[in-house]
Amino acid sequence: MPTDPETPVGPVPRTTAHGPAPAPPGPVARAGSGGAAPGYREVFRVPEFPAVFAAHLMSVLGVVVAELSLTVLVYRTTGSPLMSALTFALGFLPYAFGGTLLAGIADRHPARRVLTACDLICAACAAAMVWPGTPVAGILVLRCAMAFVAPLFQGARSASLADILGSGEAFVLGRSLLRMVAQSAQLTGFGLGGLLLTVVSPRGAIALTAAGFLTSALLLRLGTRPRPARAGAARHSALGGLRAVFGNRRLRALTLLCWIPAAFTVVPEALLTPYADGIGAGTVTLGILMCALPVGTIAGELWAGSALNARTRARITAPLAAVCLLPFLLYALRPGPVAVAAALVLAGLAHAHALGVDRMYVDAVPDELRGRAMTLLSTGVMTLQGVGMALAGAAAEVFPPHAVVAGAAVLGTPVILVLLAELRATGAPAGRAEA
Repeated sequence: MPTDPETPVGPVPRTTAHGPAPAPPGPVARAGSGGAAPGYREVFRVPEFPAVFAAHLMSVLGVVVAELSLTVLVYRTTGSPLMSALTFALGFLPYAFGGTLLAGIADRHPARRVLTACDLICAACAAAMVWPGTPVAGILVLRCAMAFVAPLFQGARSASLADILGSGEAFVLGRSLLRMVAQSAQLTGFGLGGLLLTVVSPRGAIALTAAGFLTSALLLRLGTRPRPARAGAARHSALGGLRAVFGNRRLRALTLLCWIPAAFTVVPEALLTPYADGIGAGTVTLGILMCALPVGTIAGELWAGSALNARTRARITAPLAAVCLLPFLLYALRPGPVAVAAALVLAGLAHAHALGVDRMYVDAVPDELRGRAMTLLSTGVMTLQGVGMALAGAAAEVFPPHAVVAGAAVLGTPVILVLLAELRATGAPAGRAEA
C-alpha cells in the first residue's frame, strides 16, 4: 500500500530549522554528535515530542478511517464501483500539485501555524462531508482538498522535528517512530474502520475523522512551542526549492534514493490480488500477504533503531539499499504464499536503510531550505508510488504478475546501485556520519 513517506509513507517523507537556531532541546538531541546514541524511549523524554507523536497518530488514523468510510459512502450513494475507486484514488492524485505549489509555505511561515492550519482545513473538509446535503461531486472535491494540503503538512512536520529533536540521532529515531506509526495505522486502521462501520454510519465515521484532525491541531498548538519561520517570504518559492534540491549533486542523489525505490517497492503490493488469485490463494491468505511488507518494514526499523548504534546504521545503509528489491526475484519461480510472505518480509526488513538516509539527508539540507525539501521529498515518494502502481497494473495486462514483480527487481536494482555510486562520489562515506 502507498505509504506516508514519514517516508518513504513514506512515504517518506523531511525537516526544518527556524531562522536563528533554537536552543538544543536537551541531551537527547545532542547524542548524535558523541557518546551513547539515544534510543526510542529517550526520544519521548523530549518535552514536545509526545504531543507531535500523538497528533501524528490521530491524523493518520483519521485519514485511514476517512478513506474507507468515503469509499463506502460514495458506493452506497451512487452504486458505482468506479466512483468508489475514484474516491480512494483521489487521496493520492493531488499530491504532486499540492507538494509542488505549496512547498514554499513550509519555510515561509512558522511550522506550528502551518501544521495547525492544515489540520483545521482537513477537519473542515471532513465536517462538510458529513453534512447530509453534500453531493458526491462535493465529497470528491473535499477529498481532493484534503490530499492537496497533505504533502505540505508532512513536509512541515518532518522539518519541525529538527527544531524539536535536533538534527542528530534523535531526529532519525523520531522520524522512524512516525513512519512506524503510519505503517501500523495502515495495518490496523482498515480493520478498525471496518468494525467501526458496523456500529456507525459512514458519515458518523467521517465525523470522528473530523474530531481526530481537530484533536491533532489542538495537540500541536498546545504541545509545541512557537518558533519563527525559517526563511523570508520574498526570497523563496516552491520551484526555487526544487531547483535548489536538484542543483545540489548530493541532495539530488539522496532525493532520488528516496523516490526511486518507492516506485518499485509497491509493485508486489499492487499485484498481490491477481497473483494470489493465480495461485489459488483465498481472501484470508491475501490479507496476510498484504500485511507482510509493512510488518517487515516495522521490524526492520525497530531493529535498526533499538539494536544498532548510529555508526553501524550508517555502515549498513548502502548494503541494505542495494539489496532491498532482490527478494522480489523469488517471484520468478512463481512461489506459493509462504515464500511470497517471506520475500515481502525480507524486502521490508531492508527498509531499515531509511534511518541512514534520513540522517544523511538532514545533514545535507540547509536549514532555510529544509521545509521545502522535505515537502518535495514527501511529494515525490507518494507520487512515484502511485506511478509505480499504475505501471505495474499496465504491465500485468501484458505479462503475468509474477514476471512483473521479478522484473521490478531486475530493473530497479541497477538504478539504486547507480544512485549509491553517485552518493558515494558526492561526500563522506556513510560510516563517517557519526564521528
